[in-house]
Amino acid sequence: MEGMIRRVLDWGGYVGLAVLAAAALLPFARPGWAQQRGWLLLVGLVLVAVSLIARVGELRGAVGGRTLRYGINTAVMIVLLLGVIGFVEALSYRNNWRWDLTEGKRHSLSPQTIRLLEGLTTDVNAIAFFRSDQPGKRVAEDLFKQYARFARGRFAWRSVDPDREPGLARRYGVEAYGTVILETKAKSEKVLDAEEEKVTNALVKVTREGKRVVYVIQGHGERELTNTERPGFSEAKAAMEKANYEVKPLVLARAGAVPADAAIVLVPGPRTDPFAPELGALDAYIRGGGKLLVMADPFQAEGLRKYLTKYGVELGQDLVVEENPIGRLFGIGPEVPIVQQYEAHPITREMGGVSTLFPLTRSLGAAKTPPKGVTVVPLARTSPQSWGETDRAGLERGTAKPDPQDAKGPLTVAMVSTVDKARIVVYGTSSLAANQFLNLQGNRDFFLNSVSWLAEEEDQISIRPRSAAPTPVFMNSQQAQAVFLLPVVILPGLALVGGIAAVLRRRAAK
Repeated sequence: MEGMIRRVLDWGGYVGLAVLAAAALLPFARPGWAQQRGWLLLVGLVLVAVSLIARVGELRGAVGGRTLRYGINTAVMIVLLLGVIGFVEALSYRNNWRWDLTEGKRHSLSPQTIRLLEGLTTDVNAIAFFRSDQPGKRVAEDLFKQYARFARGRFAWRSVDPDREPGLARRYGVEAYGTVILETKAKSEKVLDAEEEKVTNALVKVTREGKRVVYVIQGHGERELTNTERPGFSEAKAAMEKANYEVKPLVLARAGAVPADAAIVLVPGPRTDPFAPELGALDAYIRGGGKLLVMADPFQAEGLRKYLTKYGVELGQDLVVEENPIGRLFGIGPEVPIVQQYEAHPITREMGGVSTLFPLTRSLGAAKTPPKGVTVVPLARTSPQSWGETDRAGLERGTAKPDPQDAKGPLTVAMVSTVDKARIVVYGTSSLAANQFLNLQGNRDFFLNSVSWLAEEEDQISIRPRSAAPTPVFMNSQQAQAVFLLPVVILPGLALVGGIAAVLRRRAAK
């Protein structure tokens, strides 16, 4: 009986050491269980202490012996190891630092998310409903740790297993594993995938009061909000809605005036001229401090030319063509200028190093004598290799070339006009925000930054998070053959030859 108790106590000491090691590693392996660490330390210390007390007699008899020296050395090594682990943990907690070497910084928060977190004025609580063994749980927890790092105490999170806490899952209406709930005292939002873009959009919604309404002019051949084809505007509508804007169509000829709740009015490439009463309604809206985004396509709705002149913007009667070798890398033609030059403005402050495509755009210019009280600022310019082609027949035949009467690059393709409190942004194209081009390069950021600046939500102006995209590896036939032969043929063959050689040597030795 005594021997059995002795073995139990011995095993208790070993278990105690294992529990202490688990307590040291717990913050790394299961961050959500960190509050249980104190209990683990207590249990581990008790088990080790009981095991040592039971062996006090043996320890006294072994004083000066080799066994004691080895035991002391082992104990010292364990204590040092636990101390190093604790020191590293404390250092990493107080001085968190990451180095993301992935293309596109896929494991780092976007500037928009960081700006939003640093500017939080209300506490946000996140609850992630994951099974303990669910793939993606660690990725989500790492994402939330980054959110908490930049939120300066305003963002708290925890992981919950819905199978173990079904009541909580029922309370929030959670029906799928991987669901995340963001909540403040006043609002809550449900996110079905723990991806940065979706979590950040939900964070915007729970921290903003109400929604800003964007009215999109219709009735003159403009881009349609419900059109999901390449020329449609459904992607732009979805992008604005994700950013907590309410998007509505507006037939100004029927309404007669811009609604009073309009935060922004968007004119997406009319093909025919707006009626005079419609332009008068826009004037009244601007005089009241309204915000207007005009996308004027080349050679269309020429009535807009005269209208925008009163606000200091002149529309070129041309199509910007660019013989830029960078375009060949993107596989696009000369009628899609690539913009990499931006002027200093809140809309473009985060656009440095980001390319934007301006397909089928006309050039813009400031009026030679701007009206009184009007300030005009360029936003984006094309490269010096571009020109404004005025020969429409040559464009249709595909024989266009720069002529003396054509404006030479760099050419302005986006401008801003301010009149007292009113703000106007003008693009030389509506294709930038069409379904075909919105999600290419920096187009979505440029468009949404324009919307945010017009809505006077400048804290939303930034580079937004991207969905993780697959990174394919392209190999020629020789490389593919080498990749196949090395692990499938060569390495197994070497192991087989080595085994045969070893067997032969043993037989020869006998």
